[in-house]
Amino acid sequence: MKQKTIFIVAAVVLLLVFGGGAVFFSKQKAEQAAQTAARNQEVLVRSHAPTEGEASAPVHVVEFFDPACGTCREFYPLVKNMLKDNPGKIQLILRYAPLHPGSDQVVKLLEASRKQGKFWQTLERLLAAQSYWVINHTSRLDLVWSQLDGLGLDIARLKEDMNSPEVARVIDQDVADGKVMNVTATPEYFVNGKPLPSFGYDQLKALVDDALRASAG
Repeated sequence: MKQKTIFIVAAVVLLLVFGGGAVFFSKQKAEQAAQTAARNQEVLVRSHAPTEGEASAPVHVVEFFDPACGTCREFYPLVKNMLKDNPGKIQLILRYAPLHPGSDQVVKLLEASRKQGKFWQTLERLLAAQSYWVINHTSRLDLVWSQLDGLGLDIARLKEDMNSPEVARVIDQDVADGKVMNVTATPEYFVNGKPLPSFGYDQLKALVDDALRASAG
């Protein structure tokens, strides 16, 4: 009986130790993930990046995108609807990742359009007309110009600004940050510094929903 009691006590102690260790490990893992996300935010959120939504929003969705990317075009209205469905709670931050051949020139055009206050209108026009100016996954700047009619852009100024050092610095920074974050395809999303566990709209929405719940306390 005494040996049986000792065995039971020992088993209980081992369970407590194991359980405590598992809790400690889980807590440590969560803390490490939070620290990694915080470090990521320093690279992901730049003051120069185009944004949609309130800066004070508790959830920041950072998207590395290429205007020639078909999936970026498909996801754009879905992400915009997230913002619409959660007013004041989500901010979208766009970063350039010109991975398709020729897209470096198109993102220069987009960044130059910001100087005329026409970034979002230009982006939406390019996405809508993507099948016209993207040929065999290659961006054709020569086919883009005709798609800008009616936006009120000063084309001569746009062409000049495209080649300005300021525009080059913005794009170079985004490309450098994309390499740090191992962005190799678009769109690539980060929610409050956390990457998607795997790519897909459901995964993005789940990560956003988790961040919204966490922000609500």
